Amino acid sequence: MNLYAIKAIYRFEMARAWRTLTQSIISPVLSTSLYFVVFGAAIGSRIPEVEGVSYGSFIVPGLIMLSLLTQSIANASFGIYFPRFTGTIYEVLSAPVSYLEIVVAYVGAAASKSLILGVIILATAGLFVDIRIEHPFWMVLFFVLTAITFSLLGFIIGIWADGFEKLQLVPMLIVTPLTFLGGSFYSINMLPPFWQTVTLFNPVVYLVSGFRWSFYGIADVSPSLSLGMTVFFLAACIALVAWIFKTGYRLKP
Repeated sequence: MNLYAIKAIYRFEMARAWRTLTQSIISPVLSTSLYFVVFGAAIGSRIPEVEGVSYGSFIVPGLIMLSLLTQSIANASFGIYFPRFTGTIYEVLSAPVSYLEIVVAYVGAAASKSLILGVIILATAGLFVDIRIEHPFWMVLFFVLTAITFSLLGFIIGIWADGFEKLQLVPMLIVTPLTFLGGSFYSINMLPPFWQTVTLFNPVVYLVSGFRWSFYGIADVSPSLSLGMTVFFLAACIALVAWIFKTGYRLKP
């Protein structure tokens, strides 16, 4: 594996994040802080506790997951779409760089940016509410696996999209609604039985539930099932990326 090529692409992508610091870091942190103010203060006063955890603390994992999913997709999709838009992707493809190295560099940079943002949001949340992490190893594992998985999904979207508007299609119309309806701000046990069953078809439920379990030891579904679903999503994204490079989908001039 050509580590120099990976490092060059990775550093270029990370440098772009620092050049757009307001959009990449400050804006998502401010948006998440507003969620804490609105949900934590306004709604939290009416819902003092959820399964023994204060409502303000309960929503922290969901808010982090919301930012992690959307930012991972946005970072990776724009990172690979822009070279396609300008035509510089063909220089990368013609260079002595393997497909694996290209994916590792772009997805690694996108995941790194999302993880940095997630840590900042976690630290910011600590200014508003009390947070405890009962299973730090599993928290980091869910954190990293989710960032990599949705960065891969963003990479796929960046290859698929043929216009800037399509880059926002999946995050805004699919991922964000699924996250809001996936137990980010409530426990699915609070729903009627029928809607609990329906909600289990939402894949984001397993991500949020496993991540919340790593914080407070409470979960809507089994933590092992959450981890298994996360690994399954990761494997599916890897398989789809492999197919894209094997067939040259959207990469050939």
